[in-house]
Amino acid sequence: MGFASGWWDAAFLPQDAGLHNPARAENPPLLPYRLHAARHKVVESAAQRIDARVPPMALLRRIKDEDRTDMTFQTKLAATVALTIAVAAPLPALALDDAQKKEMGEFIKEYLVENPEILLDVQEALQKKQEAQQQAKAQSAITDNEKAIFSSPYDIALGNPKGDVTIVEFFDYNCGYCKRALSDMDELLKEDKNIRFVLKELPILGPDSLAAHKVSAAFRDLSPEKYGEFHRALLGGEGRATEESAIALAASMGVPEADIRKTMTEKPHDDAVRQAYSLANDLGITGTPSYVIGQEMVFGAVGVDDLKEKIANVRACGKANCS
Repeated sequence: MGFASGWWDAAFLPQDAGLHNPARAENPPLLPYRLHAARHKVVESAAQRIDARVPPMALLRRIKDEDRTDMTFQTKLAATVALTIAVAAPLPALALDDAQKKEMGEFIKEYLVENPEILLDVQEALQKKQEAQQQAKAQSAITDNEKAIFSSPYDIALGNPKGDVTIVEFFDYNCGYCKRALSDMDELLKEDKNIRFVLKELPILGPDSLAAHKVSAAFRDLSPEKYGEFHRALLGGEGRATEESAIALAASMGVPEADIRKTMTEKPHDDAVRQAYSLANDLGITGTPSYVIGQEMVFGAVGVDDLKEKIANVRACGKANCS
């Protein structure tokens, strides 16, 4: 994906309304029992078989006394889970002194060194949890901003205006991945005559992108019936999209430069830019292309096959993901 440079935040948004940056989020602590979902039931049942009332150091010594070569992965995992539960129990009787804490720390370190795959399980579980949280936030934002996302007067939709599935693409004319994804849109519209495809310009890749967007908005006002052709030519063209290149393209399609510049002055479309940035912030978009399909966000140029699958899912179950 093409990522936002952040230069536009101060110009169009409140100081505290920059696009969502995952690096700023406060991630929850990585606890040993946050494990791969596929092993969850095994761990849970095994942990239940260990008496959590046993003092943690006694449990620790019991585990250390076992022949570790005979311990299965599930047994080791369950032991760590049980230790975590025991240590976390809010009972004064389970408090550890300094020596016990040291012994516990050494054991946990030794265990993780011997079983480093646990860290991969934790990382994967964390990633899935963050993705689920991101989708939950996006779904709420989609519900709250349905009209601005799917029916904004600033956008133009290609394909069937009464299509049974609507796709909204956030894009930047200078985004390399958006250029590659252009063929995905064309294939979908060619093969499926019941799709409504909304083009939502999100100029995040510098002043040239913003300038090209303003030309595009003026062209759309003056010649909306040719906007699809203009969009494909500007996004699919060689080199960087700029005000000059966009104006030259418009002139080649019969819209004079003087008309473009007059419309840009009279209708600068700053509200459209502000709305797009605000939606991107609410939806958790950090780069382009990003899509809204049904009530789900799709981040990145995922390819036409994934898009087709999500479209089919919307028709089958009303959601982009039926599982």
